[in-house]
Amino acid sequence: MKIILGVGGGIAAYKSAELARLLMQQGHQVQAVMTEAAQRFVTPMTFAALTGRKVLTDLFAIENAIDHIGTAQENDLLVVAPATADVLAKLAHGLAGDFLSTLYLAFTGPVLLAPAMNVNMWQHPATRENVETLKRRGNRVIEPGSGYLACGMTGPGRMAEPEEIADAIEREARQHRDLEGETVLVTAGPTQEPLDPVRYISNRSSGKMGYALAEAAAARGARVVLISGPVHLAAPHGVEVIGVRTAVEMRERVFENLEPASIVIKAAAVGDFHLSKVPDQKRKKTAARLSLELDPTPDILAELGRKKGDRLLVGFAAETENLRQEARRKLESKNCDMVVGNLVGGADVGFESDENEVVLALSTGETLALERASKREIADRIFDEILKLRLSLHATHEA
Repeated sequence: MKIILGVGGGIAAYKSAELARLLMQQGHQVQAVMTEAAQRFVTPMTFAALTGRKVLTDLFAIENAIDHIGTAQENDLLVVAPATADVLAKLAHGLAGDFLSTLYLAFTGPVLLAPAMNVNMWQHPATRENVETLKRRGNRVIEPGSGYLACGMTGPGRMAEPEEIADAIEREARQHRDLEGETVLVTAGPTQEPLDPVRYISNRSSGKMGYALAEAAAARGARVVLISGPVHLAAPHGVEVIGVRTAVEMRERVFENLEPASIVIKAAAVGDFHLSKVPDQKRKKTAARLSLELDPTPDILAELGRKKGDRLLVGFAAETENLRQEARRKLESKNCDMVVGNLVGGADVGFESDENEVVLALSTGETLALERASKREIADRIFDEILKLRLSLHATHEA
């Protein structure tokens, strides 16, 4: 695996030299990138000797004016260790004043961050907000350890040990491109069911979970088709996005794109009812009560369950109570291989939030709980379980 090792300016930079040595021993190619502050703690010569490569330091003292772009494109993983408070702030706010921060903006692969700083700096609201911003973007944070710090204080802020960071990199390497050759079909967001030319029925789905799943699948090498209801989200890198508005349109686009899909994930919050005949003119407000007769929308997940063939089918169950029971009921009634159940209605997880906490009901009979994390982290953990489930199902069929 080709790894960029970004080194920030902190006393923990000496640990990064050991990390570089471990990664080289494990057979990875390592390209070190050092900030100006990092060079006050460890010399570039140290990393050059360990990696066998020239260390990138100065954005304006390089052979090619776009070396930061080439470096970003040539490598598979970006690790920043130590990620100081200064580095985290620059990355979170998109600043690009040196080689490392500029490279970060050009890099489209997975990013691992290993923070290191004084305990008060780590716990400061500005740092916490920067960390949460980076997590929401899908960057993985290897939490700092707690103990005696170089400043003489005791508490969280000590950079994770090189062996722990190397283990996290190995897990990332095993995951890297493990969906190569797959086509993943994801639905996301709400639908809008019109009541007249200007009004509609909808729900609070932001689409963030579905978009995180699409982004995770693409990062793992899959071809991804994302069928999205109306949302305010940027298209994930490398993902084909097909916009729809209504449940009927979503059903049509799903079945038009179903044939090549090996994994189908129905994360969209599709409206359950619609007005079968929508008037051409806006309904005028009157003092009288208005009654509307609504018909059920097509049950896309149930239809997919009947027609799934060899595909692996994942549904979502957004519930306000009895989460495990409802996820299991939906798994069986819709003929899914997995149902992701999440509680909605609260302000901190689920709809509109950047975080989620879910249970996975599996066709093997297991029910797994995934602890609260960013939706991007949850997305990767769902794919981890999807791949395990498929291996288990294949083994059962072969037996």
